[in-house]
Amino acid sequence: MSADHEPQTNPQSAEATDAEVLDIMQSAFEAARNGDADFLKTWLEKGLPPNLQNTRGDTLLMLAAYHSHTEAVRTLLDRGGDPDILNDQGQTPLMGAAFRGDQATAELLVERGAGLDVAAPGGRTALMMAAMFGRMDMLNWLLELGADPSVRDAGGASAADAARVMGAAETAARLDAVMAASGEDATSD
Repeated sequence: MSADHEPQTNPQSAEATDAEVLDIMQSAFEAARNGDADFLKTWLEKGLPPNLQNTRGDTLLMLAAYHSHTEAVRTLLDRGGDPDILNDQGQTPLMGAAFRGDQATAELLVERGAGLDVAAPGGRTALMMAAMFGRMDMLNWLLELGADPSVRDAGGASAADAARVMGAAETAARLDAVMAASGEDATSD
């Protein structure tokens, strides 16, 4: 996807047809997945909603963050993209960046207002995602910013518990040490 492949609206009509609007929307989601910030900027300036969601609840911002396209993320945030909208799986763009270990995108999202401890309906947070997938640098950074390691998911599991379940022993041990230093227990009952 590039700016060269802009969907065309009917020049004879003041309004786009349903098919043209659908083409623009599909192209926007593809642009977010592929990191085409120029395409997104062009269509956002023409009125494309920055928080547009696909059938799975993914916003353009979620797709750009999940696929580690920091400039596309910046473009969407500059034009009103909400960094805390959950998709249908209860994930935020920050969770997507934490899962990928994409520090630059995560930093931009937090700088622009993404909540550190925004939790999915099941209770998972970005810290849990970093812990589960062994993203030690991301985990340490989130802890430094004040992410709460004592948050538990709907099943009562902490980030350390989630890391253990996923076999991420190093991040589990780090969280256990943080919790022990604070006088709390990182394991579920």
